[in-house]
Amino acid sequence: MRGATHAKWAACAAVVTLMATGCGGGGDSGAGGADGIVTSSWTDPQNPLEPANTNEVQGGKVLDMIFRGLKKYDPKTGAATDMLAERIETTDSVNFTVTVKDGWTFSNGEKVTARSFVDAWNYGAHLKNNQKNAYFFGYIEGYEQVHPASGTARAETMSGLKVVDDRTFTVKLSQKFSTWPDTLGYSAFAPLPKAFFDDHDAWLAKPIGNGPYTLQSYRKGSKAELRRWDAYNGPDKAQNGGIDLIVYTDNNTAYTDLIAGNIDLVDDIPAAQLKNVRADLGDRYINQPAGILQTLAFPFYDKAWNTPDGAMVRKGLSMAINRQQITDTIFQKTRTPARDWTSPVLGPEGGSDHALCGEVCEYDPAEAKRLIAEGGGLPGGQVKITYNADTGSHKDWVDAVCNSINNALGNDRACVGRPVGTFADFRNKIGEKEMPGPFRAGWQMDYPLIQNFLQPLYYTNASSNDGKWTNKKFDDLVDRANAESDQARAVETFKQAEEVVRDEMAAIPLWYQNGSAGYSERLSGVALNPFSVPVYNEIKVD
Repeated sequence: MRGATHAKWAACAAVVTLMATGCGGGGDSGAGGADGIVTSSWTDPQNPLEPANTNEVQGGKVLDMIFRGLKKYDPKTGAATDMLAERIETTDSVNFTVTVKDGWTFSNGEKVTARSFVDAWNYGAHLKNNQKNAYFFGYIEGYEQVHPASGTARAETMSGLKVVDDRTFTVKLSQKFSTWPDTLGYSAFAPLPKAFFDDHDAWLAKPIGNGPYTLQSYRKGSKAELRRWDAYNGPDKAQNGGIDLIVYTDNNTAYTDLIAGNIDLVDDIPAAQLKNVRADLGDRYINQPAGILQTLAFPFYDKAWNTPDGAMVRKGLSMAINRQQITDTIFQKTRTPARDWTSPVLGPEGGSDHALCGEVCEYDPAEAKRLIAEGGGLPGGQVKITYNADTGSHKDWVDAVCNSINNALGNDRACVGRPVGTFADFRNKIGEKEMPGPFRAGWQMDYPLIQNFLQPLYYTNASSNDGKWTNKKFDDLVDRANAESDQARAVETFKQAEEVVRDEMAAIPLWYQNGSAGYSERLSGVALNPFSVPVYNEIKVD
């Protein structure tokens, strides 16, 4: 999805005048027991909180609290389990019959039906609605008519979606996709109530969902207040009274507020505090593997970075980065040097392969210098790595990467950091194709499949293909992998596609990222899921 934002912060000092108790445990957040309110660090999402228009972590956190879809990912294993789906049946991996469980409603009392899904998916896919996650509906037959690559839409709805009755709908895909049901826990596939379509602006101001929380209020730059929905009848009811997501522009400030008792939960410990966190928090510090990969992406829409010999330059840059030294000194073992373009949480059977990247992910200054020279040198003579500056940790590692490149090339100006003020500004500039060189591109998995680490990022015109890389061989292998009915063969075919990413160095893998968090003594039951997001509904306030 979520193009790993991990720009999670907004300075409390900047918003304290807007809310007397917003950054602390005062007010209603001081209550304990089942009605206690948890205060947690956050950053404003890039876009309004529409399920099909949110592809970054911060907005995704809210959607994961206020919506439930056909599937849900197990908070411990990441496995896709049925939520609103009573069953999803197919005999050919093309035609699926979906039966929706009875008894589910939206928080406004409207019943969740088969049409709630079909209408939502048609809206998300249609070109005129300009939804960032439209691509996720691309395997449904008729998508090309509602979302053509050029020109205007030739249909209002996808021909592959049919409502049978209140609880049943059918889906016809344009090709075999054996693991398609496992993708349906992603928030883009959430159902929508009629209110979304009847008064869209009103819905955006106060979204109506069907999850364990409702969004009571959201003030941009300040906080979002989510409250437990007592009428929620799902199996994962909220164990607290609600969550206040406090906007920070500096994760160090968030951490300081946690230590001072002014906030309950920080879900990304800043790099500068990693040397202190064990002493500060003891057992209230969480550090665990997560489905997150940090990379450097490239602007392939810029001819300077898309030359016939450009792969040699990109491989040279990869070999100029001393990943082990950076992860040891800056990240204090909360990162592990990347050896492929997936994540260790998938396991070998899921496609994780530490041998796949090979020597081009190993630090070799001499070979790095040779490859860059043979590839025509650095475009413009200098690499500018763009990153968002509203979190302290990005500057630290970008500076370290540049120092490593400069040392390898014997040129202290070969690489420089290029900060952009906020995460929203950063994402907007990426969307407007304004990257002058490599840019940070973390990825947090949407679902635990190797497909999710490859197709959304590197397939031609994919939703999170921010560098606009395109390669027909890669696309064809992904299509073949999706069509495989045997999971092991599908994984091996995806790995062949990943080898194309390696050979062209479509992005430079940097490190696998652990999920990290710290919490106050008021809380218990705090855990991170495999996506590194707190399992908010399980947190208890003591």
